[in-house]
Amino acid sequence: MIFEQPPPPWDSLRRAIAQAYRADEGDCVEALLSQAALDPEADKRIAARARKLVVAVRQGRQGAGGIDAFLQEYELSSQEGVVLMCLAEALLRIPDSETADRLIRDKLGDADWEKHLGHSDSLFVNASTWGLMLTGRVVRLDPGLKGGAASVVGKLFAQSGEPVIRRAMIQAMRILGRQFVMGRTIKEALARARPAEAKGYRHSFDMLGEAARCAADADAYFEAYRAAIEAIGGHAGAKDGDLMTKPSISVKLSALHPRYEYGQGRPLVDALAGRLLDLARRAKAHGIGLSVDAEEADRLDPSLDIFEAVYRDPALDGWDGFGMVVQAYLKRAPMVIDWLAVLAKQGGRRVPVRLVKGAYWDSEIKRAQEQGLDGYPVFTRKLASDVSYIACARRLFDGAGAFYPQFATHNAQTLAVVLELAGERRDFEFQRLHGMGEALYGEVVGQEALGPACRIYAPVGSHESLLPYLVRRLLENGANSSFVNRITDEALPVEEIAADPVARLGDIDHKPHPRILLPASLYGAARVNSRGIDLSDRSRLEPLAQAMSEALDKPLAAGDGGAGVPRPIHDPADRRRLIGHVVEADTEAVDAALDRACNAAPGWAAMAAGERADCLDRAADLIEETVAEALAIAVREAGKTIPDALAEVREAVDFCRYYASRARADFAGAATLTGPTGESNRLSLHGRGVFVCISPWNFPLAIFMGQVTAALVAGNAVIAKPAEQTPLMAAYAVRLLHRARVPQDVLVLLPGDGALVGARLVSDPRIAGVAFTGSTETAWAINRALAAREGPIIPLIAETGGQNAMIVDSSALPEQVVGDVLASAFGSAGQRCSALRMLYVQEGARDRLLHMLEGAMDALVVGDPWRIDTDVSPVIDADARDDITGYVASRKAAG
Repeated sequence: MIFEQPPPPWDSLRRAIAQAYRADEGDCVEALLSQAALDPEADKRIAARARKLVVAVRQGRQGAGGIDAFLQEYELSSQEGVVLMCLAEALLRIPDSETADRLIRDKLGDADWEKHLGHSDSLFVNASTWGLMLTGRVVRLDPGLKGGAASVVGKLFAQSGEPVIRRAMIQAMRILGRQFVMGRTIKEALARARPAEAKGYRHSFDMLGEAARCAADADAYFEAYRAAIEAIGGHAGAKDGDLMTKPSISVKLSALHPRYEYGQGRPLVDALAGRLLDLARRAKAHGIGLSVDAEEADRLDPSLDIFEAVYRDPALDGWDGFGMVVQAYLKRAPMVIDWLAVLAKQGGRRVPVRLVKGAYWDSEIKRAQEQGLDGYPVFTRKLASDVSYIACARRLFDGAGAFYPQFATHNAQTLAVVLELAGERRDFEFQRLHGMGEALYGEVVGQEALGPACRIYAPVGSHESLLPYLVRRLLENGANSSFVNRITDEALPVEEIAADPVARLGDIDHKPHPRILLPASLYGAARVNSRGIDLSDRSRLEPLAQAMSEALDKPLAAGDGGAGVPRPIHDPADRRRLIGHVVEADTEAVDAALDRACNAAPGWAAMAAGERADCLDRAADLIEETVAEALAIAVREAGKTIPDALAEVREAVDFCRYYASRARADFAGAATLTGPTGESNRLSLHGRGVFVCISPWNFPLAIFMGQVTAALVAGNAVIAKPAEQTPLMAAYAVRLLHRARVPQDVLVLLPGDGALVGARLVSDPRIAGVAFTGSTETAWAINRALAAREGPIIPLIAETGGQNAMIVDSSALPEQVVGDVLASAFGSAGQRCSALRMLYVQEGARDRLLHMLEGAMDALVVGDPWRIDTDVSPVIDADARDDITGYVASRKAAG
């Protein structure tokens, strides 16, 4: 089974959540518009209040400091904004001065800081710009420059040297980070929170850090959360008052487990539920709240399982402090709230729900496009997320007794909508980020006319751990479309800022954003993108598992061109498991195949290029229709994990469609060239005759199809010789191409021994070209055989192995490096020709990176690739195993 054990049964609400995962955006929006619409009088009151807030914020910003003004001045699309991102993300992490100096020299030299000086009324912005301008001057100082104030300043800093600049820059980045991070420790953060508490603000503290990559990281984060709960519980503000007025803590599940992924199944849920319950019990004992943060969309399903398991634990009875964050930009958000409402009613306890817009929009779009999924889990228009937020807010208010609503927003119009929906109710709160939205909430918190409370989301951590968080916040809130940016932009009319998103979106005919195409249309008119399968979507995974099992109900077969005894093909994950048989070609079969292909080649070459291209497009469609069979063969015959197998199938589909599109463009007809002396010059492309395609076992479908389809669509007949280890996949591919109307004599499959079949083919004078992927030694042998033939030079298209290396300096984020190393070095058991072989790490970053990498390697699951939780599958055969073990033994012997 793909699942280690059957997943827990779904109720109808969980099925509704699953069905909305990537639902049609137009349908979702139409439903939300009706749910978010208010009566005309309410709309008028909302608009008036929103306008009042915007005007007040603009009037209050004159001369004010803070990060809002900084983001207003430096648009992230500007050169200076990009430079700031580079420095903020990397500078504090660099341990050695030489690399830091080079980074400063590289990133500051070309930026035009001077143009920003004096543009803002904020002292914070102008002071920062002056410092950046001076530093930039030093880095790009012209030694011949004489006279003027700039020259005097430049010489002064040049005499101080780059170490002074480096220290100044690091300090500047720390000042910038302080705008977003409450404190380096929870003790420091609690002390810094007191002035805001005196104004009526509450706080939710979060321990900064990226997702855990190894068990040691997860243990460290867990202990940090436990210590923070103890500190918050002992804080003066947590001693008295109602549970909801006290400070609270936010917890990221990805910090508590190194493999917080859907594919890890029930063991992940059990492990994380145990850790989360421990933290929740401690929070309950101290009388403070604990909320589970939202993360990427593919983690929603396990997070709901974990939340439910902890919520239902009797140890939490009588405590209304266990909350969850819901992201309104998800199409599933309303259904998640409905599910939480039922859970709360069954448990008899309120659930604090923090409603946010969502912080991973760009990565969600990119991931869906990269994986060729059916649609997006998020809305493609900002307006649609705003409308979804309003619809979800109504659900929270309608769930009387089920929720304590917490509305996280920096948008004045959204804030006004919430106040309108609340009416006289005050059993809810707003939330904002530390360092953001201060001017807006200064018009709300403590004002008698409004009176609602506001909680500040307050990150806690060292300067090094703040960097990834800092970049996310700057990107999220610094984008030109961000309300934080727009509310203080005097060029934008107040009416536009305060406009009703429901009305605006309702006036748009095409609800999805026209410039954000569905993943299938990513390449526009050129070709259709290959279709992926979301392996975090249980509604897709369960039927896939069934179809894959059915595809292997009968033994598979390959080869009909020899009289030999069928050779059994066994599963490399379990050599006792028989997958099928292959009849390998003998010399007579090779000669017969050559005769067939040579006779068929002229007719195939004479066919219109568009008709040949149509065959490839049909083959791509057939692969997608039979994807379960392709996956099953890749997993069982080649030992590929399910994600690797899926990537291979998609690559094969892309090869078919790409070469079809190129054939239509390049082979459609002759091109007329310029004749400078009046002659007629025409250029046309044609097939050469018969091509031999020799493919490897490590990409038994993708490279096989790439070679074969390129040769076919160019007008050649093809004899395909697959690797000895993977003939069943080649037989599957050839069957589909024949079904796609490639004549059987135009494409002939010849499985067999390379020394017999391959050598005989490449030495035959009737072969007009060879495409080969494999070892360098074999490529040299083929090259020598072709060179020994008389007559025209025979094309050899060869891709051979190499030594791939990754070079990592101290500016790289270790968590990202480790993820890339794991994917490249251990995917397909390291058997890809592109697999990472050598990792070079700068000495200053070595110890931490290697510690994290070793821990992450320990967390990998080695086993049967038929299981979705397997990370590392078997090597292909006994020869490969012996090569690897022999190499390891020789290295150990050499010390």
